[in-house]
Amino acid sequence: MQAVERQDDQAHRLRLADADRRLAVDPRDLRALIAKGDALTALGDARGGAGFYSVALRTAGDGRGLPPDLVAELRRAQAAARDQAQRFETHLTESLAAVGFDPLRSSDRFSQSLDLMAGRKQLYLSRPLFYLFPGLPQVQFQPRDTLPWLDRVEAATADIRAELEALLAEPGLFRPYVERRADRPNTDTAGMVENPDWSALYLWKDGVEQTEIARRCPRTLEALAEVPLCRVPGRTPSILFSRLKPGARIPPHHGLINTRLICHLPLIVPAGNRFRVGNEVREWQEGVAWAFDDTVEHEARNDGAADRTILIFDVWKPELTGEERALVSAMFEAIDAYGAGGANWGV
Repeated sequence: MQAVERQDDQAHRLRLADADRRLAVDPRDLRALIAKGDALTALGDARGGAGFYSVALRTAGDGRGLPPDLVAELRRAQAAARDQAQRFETHLTESLAAVGFDPLRSSDRFSQSLDLMAGRKQLYLSRPLFYLFPGLPQVQFQPRDTLPWLDRVEAATADIRAELEALLAEPGLFRPYVERRADRPNTDTAGMVENPDWSALYLWKDGVEQTEIARRCPRTLEALAEVPLCRVPGRTPSILFSRLKPGARIPPHHGLINTRLICHLPLIVPAGNRFRVGNEVREWQEGVAWAFDDTVEHEARNDGAADRTILIFDVWKPELTGEERALVSAMFEAIDAYGAGGANWGV
């Protein structure tokens, strides 16, 4: 038996050497890549074999124009790579469980690192369209324990919703969220300019209180009294009720600056409403707030049967010092004083 095994190993090593010679001539030789994957797997290096299978699959692309027998070999390689990935994932899961890791209770950041490594999720990074403050954490949804004021906002949900419902009785108060501006280029984003499917009613807009609406929402503003609102004169904060009609979708997009977070307090949310930031999808739940970095690609959709309405406001990122907040604000004041104001920041 041992002699047979030695003979088999020798045969696999010969195939490995032959594959290496062919790859030295043409590193994109699909048959040689698969042959090397086969040889390594047979010699006990399944992970190495899967690596060469994966290179062959990436090199082959969509496989158009390849001979049928080579396509069949690529499919076999794909199945083998998938099986190896599953075995590795099982090994990793069991090993981490043995040291106490529980994806439902342990570090969310570590769980996401596993998803990224395994290819279950795509990496999304902050891509502000106008201003990047370096050194800030790359987050999608902000960790709740860094937002101590969020509990008080949630506790006021019933009062805030009552004020909203009084305003909803006058539907003409809401305006399309993306409105056309005569003094700036109006780049339409998937049909959202002047689209009433996504509408808003502001208590504060571009750093200016909207007196009449704010006067009708004292409990809402009281709930935000201790919130570190992002304050840049003429730009922010914005505090608004945002309404999304059934069947509407807000297309993927990025925000302009990464020094703030956008906060949502869901108030009227029928089933079937989802929100994606980067690689994480959540469903709004009435009275459950969150904050996210809008410079990471995000989108929303209402697949429910009725309007979805939430409270939105923007806050400074907690990692910014008081001095840094003041400097960012002063910088934008200087930009605006020069007459170089850009597009509406939005929230």
